[in-house]
Amino acid sequence: MSDQTWQTIAIVAYLLAMLGIGYAAYRRTDDLDDYMLGGRKLSPGVAALSAGASDMSGWLLMGLPGAIYATGLVEAWIAIGLTVGAWLNWKFVAPRLRAYTEVANNSITIPSFFDNRLRDPAHLLRIAAGLIVLVFFTFYVSSGMVAGGTFFESSFGLDYLTGLLVVGGVTLAYTLFGGFLGATWTDVAQGLLMLAALVAVPVIAIVDLGGWGAVQDGIRAADEAGGTQHLSFLAGASATGVISALAWGLGYFGQPHIIVRFMAIRSPQDATAGRRIGIGWMFLTALGAVLTGLVGVAYATVKGLDVDNPETIFLVLAQLLFHPLVAGLVLAAVLAAIMSTISSQLIVSSSALVEDLVKMTGVRLSARTEVMLGRAGVLVVAVVAGLIALDRTSSILDLVGFAWAGFGSAFGPVVILSLYWRRLTRWGALSGMVAGAVVAFVWGRSSLADSLYEIIPGFAIGLLVAVVVSLLTPRPDGAVLEEFDAARRLARGEKPEPVSA
Repeated sequence: MSDQTWQTIAIVAYLLAMLGIGYAAYRRTDDLDDYMLGGRKLSPGVAALSAGASDMSGWLLMGLPGAIYATGLVEAWIAIGLTVGAWLNWKFVAPRLRAYTEVANNSITIPSFFDNRLRDPAHLLRIAAGLIVLVFFTFYVSSGMVAGGTFFESSFGLDYLTGLLVVGGVTLAYTLFGGFLGATWTDVAQGLLMLAALVAVPVIAIVDLGGWGAVQDGIRAADEAGGTQHLSFLAGASATGVISALAWGLGYFGQPHIIVRFMAIRSPQDATAGRRIGIGWMFLTALGAVLTGLVGVAYATVKGLDVDNPETIFLVLAQLLFHPLVAGLVLAAVLAAIMSTISSQLIVSSSALVEDLVKMTGVRLSARTEVMLGRAGVLVVAVVAGLIALDRTSSILDLVGFAWAGFGSAFGPVVILSLYWRRLTRWGALSGMVAGAVVAFVWGRSSLADSLYEIIPGFAIGLLVAVVVSLLTPRPDGAVLEEFDAARRLARGEKPEPVSA
């Protein structure tokens, strides 16, 4: 059989496995709480791997190795910032958010948590947050479909539309029927596949070259020939550039598709084990991606390879080092990174549409009807995202960078203040959310973004406005403060006292 046939077999096997996992999750989904949050029954390992896989898209397997290959370790500051931000998120947000969303009227979405936490009678917080989630994740999902279509086009010679339909169709199928559990269980399988690929590729390449010493010699030879410094963290870097790269970590506090995993773990105390597993996975995969880029430089120098697109170095090494069937599984890892992010974003978008907007009409629905509406929400968002993705020349991919900064600036400060500051008011939260999103948007589309990443001013202004407006508006009532104390006790493993209605 030809190499492409072996690789096709591997990809088809992977896609069928994802559909099988989605069907298994479908059999475990009975009501909206199951569909949107898995019944809050996730083990620490499942929650950690799911959060990691839904966070890291094709950037981890192609973007980061490509940047390291082209420029060097100076590009690793983003990975460092993300790892630190993820650790802080698991340490300080995960246990309290898990506890508080249970105490605050069993909130199953971030917008509903804001609404219940601050007891907003007009539900303005919930509606505004739901709209922000729905709009930006629709474009986020669309960008993932564009990446999937491009992947099949470049790897298998399929036309763009066919690739888009395959990725969108399979991801939609297991998410539509399996809901949160379907997305989560497939995330675990995809996360393990990504980890295996990112460890195997650089390790086998190092062995093939004759050890780390030979890799260093190859990199030095490439640097002497090209005038680069691949092994330097500071070559060509500026202070604001390093700060901007590290600031990517701030975005974690406000990413709905990531922090919703914290809400679904079995107990607040499970966050400790989840943090260790999640950060361990992230460290190994990020290290593997960086090593892939560096080893790729040495491999290209020693073997005389001509790599036209640096972002393909991971795929090039896999196809050179492994049997075509194994190389196909490595290709599947790239597809896994894309699909795991799409599925998580579809679920959060669906929850914003159904739980945070439709149910705000006050209509009482049966559990079966709520689940059907949840599936309809997934379908609507996927169809709209797919239609946008048909125009592959649009500026959709530009919105991905903004979405990370936008969510981080709009939701990050409000999440942190909701969990740690008793004095936060609904007007402070709403003002901070809007201010953070607006500043991130305006800054990101100005020349200022060339020197400083927009999440820094967006997060800072959102936090400042939320605090100032809260201090200028009436204090929360006693019931809100009682609930705050109850959530804090539950996060510590203590039994919370009953809260006043």
